[in-house]
Amino acid sequence: MARRSNARFGNADYGIWYRLAAMLVKPVTNALATTDWRGWEHLPEKGGFIAAVNHNSVIDPVFYGHWQYNSGRPPRILGKSSLFSVPFIGFMLRKTGQIPVFRDSTDAADAFRAAIDAVNAGQCVQFYPEGTLTRDPDMWPMTGKSGAARVALMTGAPVIPVAHWGAQEIIPPYGNGGKGKYHLFPRHRVTVAAGPAVDLSKYQGQEITAQVLRDATDDIMAAITAVLEEIRGEKAPAERYDMRKAARERATAAEAKRERAAKEGDR
Repeated sequence: MARRSNARFGNADYGIWYRLAAMLVKPVTNALATTDWRGWEHLPEKGGFIAAVNHNSVIDPVFYGHWQYNSGRPPRILGKSSLFSVPFIGFMLRKTGQIPVFRDSTDAADAFRAAIDAVNAGQCVQFYPEGTLTRDPDMWPMTGKSGAARVALMTGAPVIPVAHWGAQEIIPPYGNGGKGKYHLFPRHRVTVAAGPAVDLSKYQGQEITAQVLRDATDDIMAAITAVLEEIRGEKAPAERYDMRKAARERATAAEAKRERAAKEGDR
């Protein structure tokens, strides 16, 4: 996967607020890490597309945003609605056209409508299909949610798989012993890379059922994982980590432990 430096498609629609955000963000990423940008050749030169990205650290969007901005195709990132209420950060998110996601609310559909409108307008829309930071013990992509697949099938836009690696060394994710811990120095190496568009052609023309969305989402997560495998130089587990399955297994184990304790107490 060749690295391309200073790639510019020449059709970027940067507004003053986007340029200001870049002026604020780039010095931070450059101070925190040596960046390795790869795979811009896989991004469409024009027309809307979806960037589907893995999620290892709360600082991922900063590095992804820098990578995507430098490609010449500025992103519209879907982010938690609560971020839009944070002073200054929310202001900049709104001014740069980012898209709030309202979780556990009837407003959740608004994010998809905004994403569809943006893709149809020829823009790059970024999804974290996992929906949260990975809980996989070795930080591989988990099973995904269907939002990216749904927007892709409704618009016919290509899905470009993108993988981060390295930002988790700066701010580790929760669940990996790193909550609240920061490792800012020495500088780390952060790689962001894209792979070829996910082949979703077999789903075109089909009714968008729950099964179709699951299958298309699996294909997207497999493509993201393949990019990350190339970055890391190792193979991912054959089975992706599933948070719901893990929660059920923990609940079953806890219930069995309680039953054993109750039996021992009756003796």
